Amino acid sequence: MNRPLVVSGDVILTEALVRLCAAVGISPDVVDDSTRSLAAWAGASVVLVGPDLVGQMAAVAPTRRSGVYVVSAAPLPDHAFRDAVTLGVEGVAELPQSEEWVLELLADATEMKEPDGITLGVLAGSGGAGATILAGALAVEAAAHGHTALLDLDLWGPGADTVLGVESAEGVRWSTIGQTTGRISARSFRDALPHHDGPGVLTWAPGPRRMPPAFAVREVMAAATRGHDTVVVDLPRHTDPVVDEVVARCTHLLLVVRADLTGITAGLRQVQRLRELGPVQVAVRGPESRVGEVEKIIGMPVLTTVPEQRGLVEAIELGLGPVRSHRSGLARSARAVLAALTGGAQRRAA
Repeated sequence: MNRPLVVSGDVILTEALVRLCAAVGISPDVVDDSTRSLAAWAGASVVLVGPDLVGQMAAVAPTRRSGVYVVSAAPLPDHAFRDAVTLGVEGVAELPQSEEWVLELLADATEMKEPDGITLGVLAGSGGAGATILAGALAVEAAAHGHTALLDLDLWGPGADTVLGVESAEGVRWSTIGQTTGRISARSFRDALPHHDGPGVLTWAPGPRRMPPAFAVREVMAAATRGHDTVVVDLPRHTDPVVDEVVARCTHLLLVVRADLTGITAGLRQVQRLRELGPVQVAVRGPESRVGEVEKIIGMPVLTTVPEQRGLVEAIELGLGPVRSHRSGLARSARAVLAALTGGAQRRAA
């Protein structure tokens, strides 16, 4: 893990920041010269710049990067704000009022996920394709290998919490997130998600649903990808600016196509739309005998088939989730998708 970088010659400020780093179990690189800071700039997990050197940092114009903040021990003068904008910082914090915020920022830096983590968007080509059920199975299987979140954005779907049997579990819902502002801590977000010894799930509370505001979705996506190895997003079939932005943030898209003529035709239209937004793969809900027909009409290879599973509805109604056995056809399909998207890196321990 790369260490935080503190750029300041202010002894009082640097001592305070070193103390905050120690509180989350990390040790920063402390540099009191703007030019020498460039060596550690790009590789640092997060960069904290003091107001005494923010002007010099702006002048040397390091490569733009995310995760740069100005932290001060006193109110910032106006010129420091101008320099911060020039430097491209993401935020400004004043100690001691913002100590908790800085602690969460540093805690996130200790848990930066590996670059091979994935954000997988799953959506149906047409109604009845079972995209939410497959998304749930993918999240369950991925959770066997690392921190996993399932984000439900399908307003008209069955509810990811219902599919996984966590609808009564304590935790945050979209309504809670939509009322917050500012940066969401990855660790706090992960700990707050409802779960039962499996993936964390973010969906709506009982009652009327509405699409969360764009700022909340952006913060959730950022916190989820920082704090989890795998993020599965249950996407709606409809399109709007918020949905399109989420699709664009996914590293992979999986379209679930019903293996009948209407399902395949609807899937073709979705593929044509999704190809403009990101890389898309196809899963077929139905028998393997229909794969050739699907590939011919859609014009791309099928990643996996999702067989009908006996007892699936009963298992979900009993709160057992879609994967009662890791030897089931649904579980095998989910593992095939994850293996293909991670280059076979995910393997269940013997």
